[in-house]
Amino acid sequence: MSLPYRLIATDLDGTLLRADESISERTREALAAATAAGAAHIVVTGRAVPWTRPILDDLGYQGLAVCGQGAQVYHAGEHRLLTSVTLDRQLGGLALAKIEAELGPVFLAASRDGIDGDVLVGPGYQVQEGPLPYVFLKDTAELWAAPLTKLYIQHAELDDDTLATTAKNIVGALVDVVVAGPGVVEILPLGLSKATGLSLAARRLGVKKTETIAFGDMPNDIPMFGWAAHGVAMANAHRDLKAIADEVTTSNEEDGIAVVLERLLGAA
Repeated sequence: MSLPYRLIATDLDGTLLRADESISERTREALAAATAAGAAHIVVTGRAVPWTRPILDDLGYQGLAVCGQGAQVYHAGEHRLLTSVTLDRQLGGLALAKIEAELGPVFLAASRDGIDGDVLVGPGYQVQEGPLPYVFLKDTAELWAAPLTKLYIQHAELDDDTLATTAKNIVGALVDVVVAGPGVVEILPLGLSKATGLSLAARRLGVKKTETIAFGDMPNDIPMFGWAAHGVAMANAHRDLKAIADEVTTSNEEDGIAVVLERLLGAA
């Protein structure tokens, strides 16, 4: 039995993970069968390594993972970073100042670089409930004290899509701005995306983009779909991702990844 793809790239939140952050047994079995058939599974997530590692450990995952929106290529088996790209803090501060000059104050958080980098949360920034660890700061000046992979911004009045689109129009020549999840608008180094990280990892694995199928649910997955041969959006995906996807599967709560892999394995 063989698959038409040698690499299966999956986002985590809203895609591989259910709402309770678990991975269904059906999806585990489908990924195991695909791996046994000769394909490699690679996680490609906006989460930085510290937020990704517990999921990988639970999966018994030993391969490469693309973390931090493409900023980090992480070897799970060896617990080490292979590549890491940081946001120029001076450029990030300039972009933030330009955004606030146009839109007024934003609430701010940031992800520190490194295998143990903290996610720092400033006053007013609303974090989602769940097990992911944060460090709350009284003064956002502390965010800039060490290298960062990205910034997170929220606005008191603007929704995610409006904030991201408007911010990108203001600072798109300096940084990239993406919607990575509900309430999660990120400022990234210019040109960085899941596609850049995935292409680096695929090169290390000796796999081409024409041999890659990708699964995702949010606009930050659009570059990954553009790079891969086949992009599969979850039923719960953002409308912008569905619009460019090659296929829409069932939701992350209904084993959407397994549905596609089982079909491909059955046809092999």
